[in-house]
Amino acid sequence: MTWVTHLQMLLLATKKMGLLLFLTVLQCAISSVNTYSVSNPNVVLLIADDLGIGDLGCYGNRTLRTPHIDRLAKEGVTLTQHIAASPLCTPSRAAFLTGRYPIRSGMAAFSRVGVFLFSASSGGLPSEEITFSKLLKQRGYATALIGKWHLGMNCESNNDFCHHPLSHGFDYFYGLTVTNLRDCKPGQGSVFLKGVQMYLVILIQILGVTAVSLAVVHYVSFFKVPFEALGFCLLITCISLAVLIFFFYHFRHLNCFLMRDHQIIQQPLSYENLTQRLTTEAVRFIERNHNAPFLLVLSYLHVHTALYASKMFRGKSRHGLYGDAVEEMDWSVGGKSTNWEGGIRVPGLLRWPGVIHAGTYIDDPTSNMDIFPTIVKLAGAQLPYDRIIDGHDLMPLLQGKVIRSKHEFLFHYCNAYLNAVRWHPRNSESVWKVFFFTPNFTPEDSSGCYDSHVCFCYGGFITQHDPPLLFDLSRDPEEKVPLTPETENRFYEILSVIQLAVDNHTRSLQAVSDQLSWNNLVWKPWLQLCCSSFFQFCYCDYDSENSLPEVHSG
Repeated sequence: MTWVTHLQMLLLATKKMGLLLFLTVLQCAISSVNTYSVSNPNVVLLIADDLGIGDLGCYGNRTLRTPHIDRLAKEGVTLTQHIAASPLCTPSRAAFLTGRYPIRSGMAAFSRVGVFLFSASSGGLPSEEITFSKLLKQRGYATALIGKWHLGMNCESNNDFCHHPLSHGFDYFYGLTVTNLRDCKPGQGSVFLKGVQMYLVILIQILGVTAVSLAVVHYVSFFKVPFEALGFCLLITCISLAVLIFFFYHFRHLNCFLMRDHQIIQQPLSYENLTQRLTTEAVRFIERNHNAPFLLVLSYLHVHTALYASKMFRGKSRHGLYGDAVEEMDWSVGGKSTNWEGGIRVPGLLRWPGVIHAGTYIDDPTSNMDIFPTIVKLAGAQLPYDRIIDGHDLMPLLQGKVIRSKHEFLFHYCNAYLNAVRWHPRNSESVWKVFFFTPNFTPEDSSGCYDSHVCFCYGGFITQHDPPLLFDLSRDPEEKVPLTPETENRFYEILSVIQLAVDNHTRSLQAVSDQLSWNNLVWKPWLQLCCSSFFQFCYCDYDSENSLPEVHSG
């Protein structure tokens, strides 16, 4: 019996309770076996990382094999205009868990870097934010997150775990607190190397010019520079460079590790059979809790770089390692970084036999923020009344009680900067989208920011548009031809309506602490977790050795 069949049978075995299964991309699918009126339905959320909407058979791909995911679509609902709240991992996941635009929680950056890169950073999802896992836990649910977190870990010490999944409503955690970077897998390159090399060269040049200048003024007797001061400056510089080189040389050991609850069980992370291990943990959690309501978030590392596939899938697809990774993720289920449609429109599949009609397609805009109010209401919990929830309950739309989404406007941020807005008028089939600025791609003739891995959102990295670029996605889904006053007679009227919506949205925002400031992003040695010692290069492998007792906290 394959693991996916095992997982499917376990899900169906909870027939006395509703079971909601939702697959989208972050970005997730929801399935239930009984009726919408069943109280406390079990909820399974499957999250794929960076999976393109054109990579699945159910969305038109004819060369990648995803039969299990395609079956979810055939037996449930396919969302064709499902939108991630951000094209980047950290802010998108914050929006997914809270039902709020990441700008409201401080999880949108004003600096270049829009995600957490180090395990020993102090930023993260604020404790005052309310996640759907917190609300379901209050309703008596067993809750687990298995896989990728990427929303911070510690604040002031390496054991306060203020941003850890267990501090945000999850009973059980097995996975990575940061992300699956190229630097985590030997031979996959580095997302830091080019930037580090550039800044090191600049730093060395500045130090060289400074040292030569001080030596010159010393010997021509403009003023005397104590040799002790020069020596001290040189020593501090050498130590700083040594620490920097040590950190990036040992990046994999310091940042790429596997945790069970608060304990590191594998450092550095091994990719061998990783998807199978995540699936096994999911199956065990369901087995432990099949007689009680549970929430399971299975957050795959697939198909974010570094790409990987287990031996049984390696070399089997027609699309190289990326295709192998997609097909392995499908086995377990049983544009990136920009606000162009390829970066934010993602797969969204829901399955609930007896409640949602099989084979249904919904073409109205929906958001990954909608998961929050949907499952909170299904669990019988109350939505928070002291804050704005930007997501909307999907059930009326999914059951055909309404035919239009409540999302008349959706706001697309590039980090903390409002980049684009889409407007779906209630009396029209058109879906208008405007861009206030677009990123400058590098190299210039490319379709992405390959030199820096991601596109930046301000200053010389972008091109402002006045008037904004305007597209009608219903006629031009690939955003190839911007409309003009000559080609769209309502051009200025559309821009006026959208600007009014932007003004109303902006007034609803409140000042919050910036969780992605440079101070919260940088590596802080006192926050570093290490399962052995620095002299042993923080090495341990309890997961493969199976030498830790099994945890039953979830």
